[in-house]
Amino acid sequence: MTYCLRIADIPLSERPRERLMAQGAKNLATAELIAILLGTGQGHGKLSAVGLGQYILQELSQHQRDPLEMLRDISVQELMKIPGVGLAKAATILAAVELGKRAFQSRPGDRTTIDSPAAAAAALSHDLMWQVQERFAVVLLDVKNRLIGTQVITIGTATETLAPPREIFREVLRQGATRLIIAHNHPSGSLEPSEEDINLTRQLLIGAQYLSIPLLDHLILGHGEHLSLRQTTSLWDEYPQGD
Repeated sequence: MTYCLRIADIPLSERPRERLMAQGAKNLATAELIAILLGTGQGHGKLSAVGLGQYILQELSQHQRDPLEMLRDISVQELMKIPGVGLAKAATILAAVELGKRAFQSRPGDRTTIDSPAAAAAALSHDLMWQVQERFAVVLLDVKNRLIGTQVITIGTATETLAPPREIFREVLRQGATRLIIAHNHPSGSLEPSEEDINLTRQLLIGAQYLSIPLLDHLILGHGEHLSLRQTTSLWDEYPQGD
């Protein structure tokens, strides 16, 4: 066994975590990715985490097998047969493998299409519908109105919340969305938009025009019901979104 270098002896520029931060995960070797999962502690035969990662790959590649192919379907018990891999390390590796599978399987083509106010309200129901405090959220969409995700931007009191346009569009840009729907809840159950709701919608429509990121609607949710400001106001006629 030749992998005896301690992590403290490795130059900062060559340490897995530092390299990931500087160069991105895709530029790391498989052994380095495993090393990040395992941490910097000592493994089998006082190996560094990098050394243990390399050793695990060597063990998995016995009999000319592809170690990554082996990892796709390996069990905790099989991993624990490798010297230096206990339950905690095996569980960490398998959790990462499963997460990778799910991320890969969640392809854009499988995303839910948000094609109506009801569909958008359903996507936000858990976060907004029955909350006792006002919450402001955004539905993030791609160019085909497919759901990228939802995000609660702010949480207020029982009667009001603040949603700075800057924070909303920052999240939209960060997530790479090309369209959005905004929404907030009224804990009282009344769906009547306030003057503040109208003014905020107007500001966001202007910002969306400037950024060329169409704002498709502003929903108010409460007590199992929802209201679309696009359907009940003339704001979208005043500030066309080109959608």
